[in-house]
Formats: sequence, C-alpha cells, structure tokens
Amino acid sequence: MSRVFFSSWRGEIVDNRHAPEGESAQTAFKFPEEYAADRPSKAFIGWDGFVLFQEDVDVVRLAMEYAAQYQVYSEACGRCAPGRWGGRILFDTLDKIARGEGELSDLDHLREIAQSMSLTSKCEIGKTVPTPILQMLEYFADDFLVCINQKRPSPHYGDEGTDYKAKITAPCMDMCPDHVDIPAYIEGVRDLRFDDSLAATRQTMPLAHTCGRVCPHPCEDACRRTNLDQPISIMELKRLGADYETEHQSEWFHPVERQPSIGKKVAIVGSGPAGLTAAYYLGMDGVDCDIYEELPVLGGEVMVGVPPYRMPTHEYQKDIDFCKSAGGNYILNTRVTADMLRRFETEYDAIMLASGTRISKKVRATNERTDMKGYWPAIQMLDQYNLWERHRMGEPIDLTGKTLVCVGGGFTSMDVVRCAVRCGAKKVVMLYRRDEKTIIRNTSYEEYHEAVEEGVEFIFQSAIEEIYDEDNQLVRLKINMYEEQPDPDGGRPQLVKMEGADFDIDCDYLVPAVSQDADLKYLPEEWELEMTSWNTLKTDGKTYMTSRKGVWAAGDCEYGPMTIVNAVGQAKRAASVMSRYLRTGKIELSDDEIMEDHLRKLKVYNKGEKVSGWLAGLPREHSEKLSVPDRITNNKEVNQGFTQQEAIREAERCMRCYYIAMAAV
Repeated sequence: MSRVFFSSWRGEIVDNRHAPEGESAQTAFKFPEEYAADRPSKAFIGWDGFVLFQEDVDVVRLAMEYAAQYQVYSEACGRCAPGRWGGRILFDTLDKIARGEGELSDLDHLREIAQSMSLTSKCEIGKTVPTPILQMLEYFADDFLVCINQKRPSPHYGDEGTDYKAKITAPCMDMCPDHVDIPAYIEGVRDLRFDDSLAATRQTMPLAHTCGRVCPHPCEDACRRTNLDQPISIMELKRLGADYETEHQSEWFHPVERQPSIGKKVAIVGSGPAGLTAAYYLGMDGVDCDIYEELPVLGGEVMVGVPPYRMPTHEYQKDIDFCKSAGGNYILNTRVTADMLRRFETEYDAIMLASGTRISKKVRATNERTDMKGYWPAIQMLDQYNLWERHRMGEPIDLTGKTLVCVGGGFTSMDVVRCAVRCGAKKVVMLYRRDEKTIIRNTSYEEYHEAVEEGVEFIFQSAIEEIYDEDNQLVRLKINMYEEQPDPDGGRPQLVKMEGADFDIDCDYLVPAVSQDADLKYLPEEWELEMTSWNTLKTDGKTYMTSRKGVWAAGDCEYGPMTIVNAVGQAKRAASVMSRYLRTGKIELSDDEIMEDHLRKLKVYNKGEKVSGWLAGLPREHSEKLSVPDRITNNKEVNQGFTQQEAIREAERCMRCYYIAMAAV
C-alpha cells in the first residue's frame, strides 16, 4: 500500500487534500513513493491515471511534461494522424497554459483533442496518454484556471528543481524478464522488415535464435489480447527475425555500435546464457572479458541440457557466435578454482559469477544411492545425450528395450523423457507430485502435449517411496499416490497420501529431475559471500552485486534453476551496472532500470480490463509441428515455425499496447 496526497489510478480516487491529520486514506497500488535511495518521488503519471505524493506538485507542468514525452514518441511513430497531431496539440496547448498565456477556450480545446485521441488513435499509447490529462482537468481545474485567469506561469514552470523520468512500456514488455520491445519486433514481422524485428529483439536479448524457440514466454500471460480472445504467439514471432538472419547469411544485426576498449577487464565464470549475455553487452560497451568454461563446448546448460529437437545446434551456435562478435577471450575445459578466483581479484577489475546448477537433487526415497546402477541424475543423462548428438563427443545412449522412469515436472524432466523416447526406450514414465495443470504451467502446453503424443506416460500426484535393487542394479520402484485436500487457510491444496493405492513399477533406469543445486565449492571461503536459503549466491536482486564489492552473480548460481530468459535478464542488468562501476566506481541503476523495477511492482497488465475497439475472435495461428513418426527417432526440430502468411496474420493481431509512465523526482 502507498501513502498518497491524491490518486486517480485505475479509477480508484484517493483524495487526501482536505483529510484531517492522521486520517489520510491509502491506496492499494504499489507506487514508487521512493524513486531511488534518498530520492523521494513527487508524482507518478501514466496510462491509468496520476498520483501525487506531495502537496506542492505543479500539476499543470506535470501534464505538460507528460505530453512532451508523448510528443517525442508520436513524432517518431507517425502511424496515425490523431496520435501524431493530437499529441502535438496537447503539448503546445498545455505549454501555452503553463507559461501563463492560455485562454479559457484552451481548456475546451484540450478536452476535445484528448477525447478524440482516446477514440481514434490506432494504438494504446495514443488512446491512453489523454487519460491522466483529462483527470487533471477534472480534479485540479483550479490550478489551470489560476494560470489562465491571472496570466501567470504555473508554480514550477522553467524550474529545474524537478526531474521527469519517463519510460515506454507495455504489459508484455513488463512481464518479460529482459524487457524486450515486443510490439516493435512484432511490428517488424508485420511489415516484413525482419531486420528491424531482429534489431528490436537484440536491444535487450542477444540470444534471439534461442529465445525464439525455448522461452517459456511469460509475456503471453500478460498479453492484453487475452482479455479479448487469445494471446499473441509472441515467442514464435520472435524467431522470425533470427531465422531471417540465418537464411540470408546476413551480417550481424547489432543494436548499437561497439565501443572502443576502456582499458578495463572482467572475468566471467561460465558461458551459459548468463555468461554469454554479460560478455556481449560488456564487450559492446568497451569492456574486455575473459570467459571461463568448464565444459569442452560453449553454451552451458542450453548446449548440453536442451536437446537439438527443441534447440537446433546451429541455431544456438549462431547466438554464441553473435555474442563472441562483441569480443572476449573464451577459455574452454577450465574449471575455475578458489585459487584462481583469488588471483582474478587482483588481475581483473571485476568478476561475474555465472556458473550453473549442475548437481541433480535426490528424490528422497528409501534406499536412494547415487552409486546404484540404473540411478542416472538428469544432468549426467542430458550431458551424455547432447554431447554425442550435438558434437559426437563421448558415447551415444541406447535404451532399446529398456524402461526409464523420470521424477520431475519442469523443462529438464521433459527433456529427459523425450530424449529417452529418441533413444529407443520401450517405456518412458514421468512421475509428478502435482496435477496436469501445474505441469503445463511449469513448462508449456506445447511441451507437455508433444511428450504425450510421443508416448510418454504421466502419473500425476505420485512419488517414489522406495527404490529396490538386486546386486546394486536398480530393478523396481515403490510408488505412493496422493490426493489433493483444500487448505483450510485458503492456501495451496495439500497432498495427502492415499492409503492402499501404492504400486510397484519395474524399471531399468531412474532419472531424478526434481531440481538442481549450484556447485559453489570453487568460491574462496574467506570471501564469506552471503548465500540464500537455497544455497545460491545472494545479491540485492537489482544490481546483482554480491556481498563482496566487485563480484557480481547472475543466472542459476544467483537464483537457482531458472529459465533462459530470466538468466539473460539478470546478466544484462548486471553487465549494465558493472560497466558503470568500471567507469565511475559507483554501483547504481540507470533511470530506465529504476523505472523497470517500479513498473514491475505496480504491474502493467490489468487482467480485469475490458478491451474495446478491437475485433474479437481472430484465431491464434499455430505453426506446423513434425508428425510423431517423423520425429521420435531423430533430433529434427519439432517446431517448424510460421510460414510468412501465418506470421503476418499473427502479427496483425497485435494491438501495439505501448504505454508511457513518468515519475517526477
């Protein structure tokens, strides 16, 4: 909850202008009362209204500055006359009033233009910018009338004591851990400008080929199109620009020009998505990097954990080569040790820890022993599978005539069972403690149903009680079944064992894929780095610096097993903070990053919003998938992607839901 002087956000009017002392009302929304440490906010304004935190805010100038931010955007856009010219009139008229030269007729003109923009602008940014301005004209009419009737400037007109920090966002962008400019890359597809589409993605996401294929697409959960019919197929549209680059063998589409070296050097531990991302953005910003990788190949868990049928080797390699094009010295087959880190601290200007979580957790069953034949941790199994299938390293896996049981419920377990199918297993079973809806939420609808199509048997609300072996060879599992019972306190339903429902499964292999732990034995003990309760590296979650100055952490070793898109988002933020630190010695966020965090807390997407003005019922496009017989014996990519016609139809469903948010500081 936030304490406010006045708020009109999302229709909730909180007016404390005349409230008795100690009896002011609060709002339920999480507004940025503190813009940053020791920097209180004076006001916040955006698509759903405006908020005043202090009594002496110049409302007229606030409206003018907001219109000024929109004018910059609308001039660059220029896709509709109401948005472009309306925005210019809004700013000119508000500036006229703010400098003390307005007329009473200007207020009627403002209302007319604002209402016209709301009704006729093509996209949401033009429709919503007038919202807080109309509310100001209603609730703070006297402030405008003083400027007009007394022919004097607004109280802080021309005063440089207030900064106005603005950011363009969208519900999908806000939900994306990388804050990718999703409407822009969709627009590029719609306009058949795939270079523009890819350039928009790579502003904040260097792994465009990868995240166009294996991203869990949380952005789609915040797509406003959901309020109308179905969300846009955002992830699949992302891969179009990347595929264009591959198919046309074009030069790299870099979002910015690479800067010359600033003479600073960073050591990065790990070359997975987090390490690659940090190396790319640091390299583009003129920071020299040495990247240390324990494996014989670059790419981390995506290369050795995600199978080629989901993420083709040449596509991921394209992302790796793109990151390498920003410079950097990549050192393979090198496990970093505590002694090496001690040396790094004197040889480098900063350190980024981006090692993964490569220790499979146990299922906690009776007689569970890692040395038992047939007990096969998921990371080891996927390493062997992918190193052979991608690079012909090691040995192939042959499961012909075998039964494999996997315990899990996330992407890793899905990869295990679908790889087992491709290795010729006679029977593949997935045990999961929760239900079908939860496994889909943990992975994706597509991933789950493709596994079912390929013959994987799912046993929900189940767990292993005991593992049986003969002469240290795993032979059988005892399975308990559970049922859900409502939590009397309204929380998550509790799982209760069903008496008499136990049964045995004969199997040759058990693959635990319930989660992974970080291997952080390489950290010097005397550094005494703070750890989380999950035994991962603790950071502040904003700058991603650890408790030791000059040492950052991002990705799985910071948060635990996470998605690629989360690891990339953390690493990009960490690289941005590191770059400023290397130049100034200060550890701080940019205004854009500060606003990102504030908007994430506020939540841009409104699930209860009734969307109007758009044609409902336009069906979501579905890309072609390889048939089951054509895919279960090989590693051909299952998802074939959109055709050009499908991509354009899907891109045309996008409502271009940009918004502007601005804080007065």
